[in-house]
Amino acid sequence: MQYLFRSDIAFLLSAERTKKRIEKYSTVIESWYPIGHGDKGLINESVFEQMICEMYYGKIKVTELCSRAMINKKTFYVYYPTLDDLLAETQSEYSAEYIERIKDYKLPDELDRVNREFFLFSEEKGLAYEKITCAGNEPYHYIRSGMIKNVNTAGWSSSKKYGALPEYQQTMVMNFINNSVLGIYRQWIEEGKQPSVEEIIGITNRLVLGGVKDFFK
Repeated sequence: MQYLFRSDIAFLLSAERTKKRIEKYSTVIESWYPIGHGDKGLINESVFEQMICEMYYGKIKVTELCSRAMINKKTFYVYYPTLDDLLAETQSEYSAEYIERIKDYKLPDELDRVNREFFLFSEEKGLAYEKITCAGNEPYHYIRSGMIKNVNTAGWSSSKKYGALPEYQQTMVMNFINNSVLGIYRQWIEEGKQPSVEEIIGITNRLVLGGVKDFFK
């Protein structure tokens, strides 16, 4: 069993992510005092996400990340073989949280509600999520594609209408929905989140649902 003082990676990740991350290592937290000496507003701050907001992903170095997080590099590598593994975990947690929100919706019939949840969820996540979701550079794109695949599988795998389609049509449907919704989301972010989130949800559904509903008739 491993014992850590101040949980060691608590500054690298948010408090909740830290606790989940170390559970599988049977790690015991002997003491916990987040940056800010008890300021609850800082407990959910992630140094990694802060750096994503500040700079291009390729410029983030483990040395600086560990320095800001006040941990030893050896501690970082106990949990993450590479920086990409930390990014993949961050994106995986985003997708898992989103999947939980849409798990009871039936597709394609409730696609409007799924689209709505996507925008509301994205609105809650903040700047780091926006950069990961909208950036076109390779590290984000490669790992993001896996996140999108997980969401698609979770949302559409139980759909009989979708399952009855030949594989090439399934791919077309996914590409149409993903490219349309993400494209609208990215434009919305680039234009300063104008119009309002409710209006952009309505526009998205009017544009996307017509084609999907007609296709599944």
